[in-house]
Amino acid sequence: MIAPDIKNVIFDLGGVIINLSTQTTANQFAQLGGISVEEVKHRMMESTEFHDYEKGLISDIQFREIVREMLQIGASDSEIDRCWNAMLLDIPLERIQLLERIRDKYRIFLLSNTNEIHLTCFTGIVKKVTGKSSLDLYFEKAYYSHRMKMRKPDRAIYEVVLAENNLNPLHTIFLDDNLLNLKGAEHCGIKTFHVQHPDLIFTLFP
Repeated sequence: MIAPDIKNVIFDLGGVIINLSTQTTANQFAQLGGISVEEVKHRMMESTEFHDYEKGLISDIQFREIVREMLQIGASDSEIDRCWNAMLLDIPLERIQLLERIRDKYRIFLLSNTNEIHLTCFTGIVKKVTGKSSLDLYFEKAYYSHRMKMRKPDRAIYEVVLAENNLNPLHTIFLDDNLLNLKGAEHCGIKTFHVQHPDLIFTLFP
């Protein structure tokens, strides 16, 4: 349960609101490239371009070319996008309902490491589940790494969210499934909660 002094809640997206499976994308890239899943993961880990894409430093077109080069394939844009978006699963309606329920009591924000291809995909998922045009409508403000030109766990991205909204870090909690991202927030004085399973967020807001 969230401490009584918390007034602001910052949510991560993947693994917190939307169910996520990076393994599925690795599997599909492996199938597309005719290589092992382990090799796909190795090549992705060795590449700095995936982080650059999350920072908006390269375009969608450039990203797809990077994937083609990484896998040594000539796949179409739609094939690459399909594999890349395969990690984005579903958004259970009850998580959306939780956001609707708590926003009268807390100031709530979204802070996600993402990219334009994924943003288009999960916006479609939101429309299917809720009928609403954007996930942004459920938050006071949504922050996406590729539009900010920075990403978690860099300290600067948390400082922007705090400063733009005049948030006191002592009264703010950040919910993320990635421990490195939580440590970045803690360096700014923000309280944190490790979402080891998405449904744990329901225990914070009984």
